[in-house]
Amino acid sequence: MLDPSDARSGDTGFARLDRRSFLKTGLGGTLFLATVSATAGLSGCATAPAGQLGAVDTRMDARYQFRFLTRDDIQLFEALLPAMFGPTLPEQPQARRLAIASTIERIDAGIDNFGPANQHELRRLFDLLTFGFTRVTIARVWSRWSNVSTTEANAFLERWRTSGVGLFNNGYIALTKISNVAFYGGRDQWHLSGYPGPPQWAVDALPQFKPA
Repeated sequence: MLDPSDARSGDTGFARLDRRSFLKTGLGGTLFLATVSATAGLSGCATAPAGQLGAVDTRMDARYQFRFLTRDDIQLFEALLPAMFGPTLPEQPQARRLAIASTIERIDAGIDNFGPANQHELRRLFDLLTFGFTRVTIARVWSRWSNVSTTEANAFLERWRTSGVGLFNNGYIALTKISNVAFYGGRDQWHLSGYPGPPQWAVDALPQFKPA
């Protein structure tokens, strides 16, 4: 995973990530991801952004409009984030759900600002993980992500982290990079990376720090 100190600013962190490719898979890996993505689309898997979920999912901000992540992608991150950040997430259930939801919203906002090349790579990776056949055969995750336990999600991440297959290693790096930047880039998590937040003069002077 990223060092939390690399994610003290969510916008800056995502901008840095956009300057290099997420999945250096070579021709074989690229063709495989392209085939999975095309197959997922032909099978009827939802690839449209989730849009505004607040009305149906109270964990999400009703004002936020998803521009990249699909509903399946959101379920993927709802399963993975507790495995990545379990000890640092709030213990109180509602606060924990809100921390996960806000991190997923920042992941979506960050990817929306990426260039087309990285967006295409991530779409293919997410399709691989959410398309039922490849979720089972490649990721070895037997249940839909909405039913995956934190233990199972952690086992998946560890398999891909230690795999001898470059595609899986790079997929793990991509998932953890965007998740770390989004999580530690949230105001409520700044202190976990040792970042005290912007100086008070900046909060008072700059419009981006003022509440809507």
